[in-house]
Amino acid sequence: MSADRVSLGEFTFECGESIPDLEVAYETYGEFTGDNAVLVCHALTGSAHVAGGRRRADTAGQARAWWDDIVGPGKAIDTTDYYVVCANVPGSCYGSSGPPSTNPETGEPWGTDFPAVTVGDWTRAQRRLLDELGVPNLHAAVGGSVGGMNVLEWAKRHPDHVDRLLVVAAAARLDSQCLALDAIARRAVTTDPDWQGGDYYGGDADGRASDEGPVEGLALARQIGHVMYLSKSSMDDRFGRRAAGMDAGRELFRMDPAAGFFPYREVESYLDYQGEKFARRFDANSYLYLTRAMDSYDLSAGYDSDAEAVAAFDGEALLLSFTGDWHFTVEQSESLAAAFRATGTDTAHHVVDSDHGHDAFLVEPDRVGPPLSDFLADGVDGRAVSDTEEDDDDDFAPVHAGLFSN
Repeated sequence: MSADRVSLGEFTFECGESIPDLEVAYETYGEFTGDNAVLVCHALTGSAHVAGGRRRADTAGQARAWWDDIVGPGKAIDTTDYYVVCANVPGSCYGSSGPPSTNPETGEPWGTDFPAVTVGDWTRAQRRLLDELGVPNLHAAVGGSVGGMNVLEWAKRHPDHVDRLLVVAAAARLDSQCLALDAIARRAVTTDPDWQGGDYYGGDADGRASDEGPVEGLALARQIGHVMYLSKSSMDDRFGRRAAGMDAGRELFRMDPAAGFFPYREVESYLDYQGEKFARRFDANSYLYLTRAMDSYDLSAGYDSDAEAVAAFDGEALLLSFTGDWHFTVEQSESLAAAFRATGTDTAHHVVDSDHGHDAFLVEPDRVGPPLSDFLADGVDGRAVSDTEEDDDDDFAPVHAGLFSN
């Protein structure tokens, strides 16, 4: 594994604003042989640290590699076969240029003076990074959640530079319910008095929310996100209506006159813990910027349809969705698959029967790994990609595989 940061020089964002020097943090795994490069695109609050397991000092609090069960020697994305590149997206806070990084003209953090970013900006930055690394063409691009949107943008912007697309738990655009919840999450940040209009950094910015920043607002935003990422059944199974204990959460509810009578529940305790942990590791302004980028993404922008947007892509596509995911649904993945099929693209839609919700692509490697591995090796003809429920084989996880295959 190699971790580094590259300067890409002046960069003009789609909003029309420029910065004099875009820096991109990235990690690589394996050896490049000329035709084996795989770009992994991270989800909303991920980093370039996709694999390697242990905590790294230079990931600004990122606790562990976010897809370590999928990427590595002998794993689904096998780094003994593939040269894997993962880059932190512009606007984030894990090493790439974003609101907490330093504006060279002022010597202070950019804050909200940083240009608005889009998924298209992420893709253009990745293309320039790959040019720096001497990688002209990708064997595959793979990503989950908004990382899957990033993959779709590769098919739209650079259709001749990628052979296979693996779009996991993603969609061509967010629906109105998700847009609404993201808007509430942003309001939680911007109405926190400690947000201070985005100018809360104090001292040297380190990529995380400072003690003076909108910690409570960011924690609330993350709690909303966690509810979106879990399915109704998984929350019932995990928490039910159980109380968390007599003293738990008492400080958080000091302003609630009824808190002393009613129970503080396990589901509340979980959300409070996750929110507090996230607010210690992530930057609030970056959260605003990245959710805006995700919310604004529309595959068909500039075209008459999704199919027209990907018409120039002539490789193969795998869409992977999860039955319990209401953030990016099975139906949305099937709509994407239909768009690719309409252009004559070899396409498979692999549906995993899972109650975990949107987080399934992170927490069920035994079900996610086989179709990814087989598609990387054999395309839509891969065994785990096209297997049907009737072909019960212990080599593969129990999935609704190939339910919408071409």
